Amino acid sequence: MHVCQSCGKAFSLLGNLKRHLLVHTKEKPFTCEVCSKAFALQDNLKKHLLIHIKEKPKPYACEMCNKSYSELQTLKKHLMTHMKEKPYACTMCSKVFSHHQNLKLHLRTHTKEKPYACDTCSKAFSQLGGLKKHLLTHVKEKLYACVNCSKVFSCQEYLKEHLQTHTKPYACEICSEPFSQRRGLKSHLLTHTQEKPHACELCSKVFSEPFHLKRHLRMHTKVKPYSCETCNKTFSDQSHLKRHLLVHTKEKPYTCEVCSKAFSSQDSLKKHLLTHTKEKPYACEICSKSFSLQGNLKVHLRTHTEEKPYACEMCIKTFSRKGQLKDHLRSHTKEKPYACNICNKAFSFQGTLKSHLRTHTKEKPFACEICSKSFSAQGNLKLHLRSHTKEKPYACNICSKAFSQSGDLKIHLLTHTKEKSCVMKEKLFTCDMCSKAFSFRGNLRRHLRIHTNEKPYVCEVCKKGFSQNHHLKTHLRVHTKEKPYVCEVCSRAFSKKISLTMHLLKHS
Repeated sequence: MHVCQSCGKAFSLLGNLKRHLLVHTKEKPFTCEVCSKAFALQDNLKKHLLIHIKEKPKPYACEMCNKSYSELQTLKKHLMTHMKEKPYACTMCSKVFSHHQNLKLHLRTHTKEKPYACDTCSKAFSQLGGLKKHLLTHVKEKLYACVNCSKVFSCQEYLKEHLQTHTKPYACEICSEPFSQRRGLKSHLLTHTQEKPHACELCSKVFSEPFHLKRHLRMHTKVKPYSCETCNKTFSDQSHLKRHLLVHTKEKPYTCEVCSKAFSSQDSLKKHLLTHTKEKPYACEICSKSFSLQGNLKVHLRTHTEEKPYACEMCIKTFSRKGQLKDHLRSHTKEKPYACNICNKAFSFQGTLKSHLRTHTKEKPFACEICSKSFSAQGNLKLHLRSHTKEKPYACNICSKAFSQSGDLKIHLLTHTKEKSCVMKEKLFTCDMCSKAFSFRGNLRRHLRIHTNEKPYVCEVCKKGFSQNHHLKTHLRVHTKEKPYVCEVCSRAFSKKISLTMHLLKHS
């Protein structure tokens, strides 16, 4: 046995030890003549040289499906897919594998073993590939170049996916649609035959492909076998994990040819391209409304069918969209993942954070087309427009009185209830500082500013701050000289309602 003096690792062959020592010496004796990049191993240089060659040589062909490979070992692994033999079983969960190495990697999901550590930040990974991808976040270097368009990628896997966008050798014999991969063509052919031979035993849903069924079953079992090495987030589908990894690498390999905007996934690019074409091929058969994406049409149809397939397991409330359920769950978990980087205030929803940030930036992007008044939130503009249109969509079902805001209707309804005094006395929101109670959360929020001395409403003319918005509105009349309250007896005008009330006493 040949033992490494630096780390104690043992090797049966002297050549293997020599190759291993390069890890410690950082020596890279093999240099690429094209781009001068250096490598510790000759095999790695050979693999690298294929990047510079337009057509990667694949001398090892499979006799069963004619698929070819550049390495013999890869072909051997591929042959196992035809044999369907999976002799290696996990003793913990009974999952079976065709290769011993795959079983070895799988066992780490149980043992949580992470033998590959980053020398820079000490972060550990269960697979060498995960460490390699992570190392690129430190070097910030893009190593893999596309020979067709000179685009570079930090990961060879992303380059492979990108190269398929240039070539589509597999064409459908029925409709001539081309595909970059054979499996894409195979899946496509089933759209012509309408064949769906794979059925779910739990809900009877049928699928054209076995992997679609396999992926669907995870909805029932809640199994998420794909884990992110960086943040440990788990996914039920490998494609979802791949898309998630781009969050960490900040990689955006898909670029729009019209406006050069870059995207992390091909789906996002496809959706974006529709903003240029304005194409809306998916039309609703009930109301003729059209959509650019089939998914949007599917969601829209639920407004007609009133279908709400996403149910909350905590309160049985149902939703038509998965995103709505996800947002709703935070009302139970009290999770606030979106934090303001200026004041550290946290929010449950990303939209709420965006609106909040405008209180710091003073940005008001939503302008009224009638009076040019601008607002920081779209909802506030919507409410304001009703002051012009006189629209009052919230009607009382007892006396038919209508209101422009739902909050005003709620307060009005208390005037009808026989238990008015009880309802009015029911004060669920209590101040933690002085124990004063309020019927409405908004009133408590306003009250708290007395204790915190917070004055978020600032006059743009004299910079005076106010704890309540209507106090600022009243103050602004000092600058504008506006006097909206007019005495009907003598026509004298006042800037405050209380001033008019006091004045009216003189006439009585």
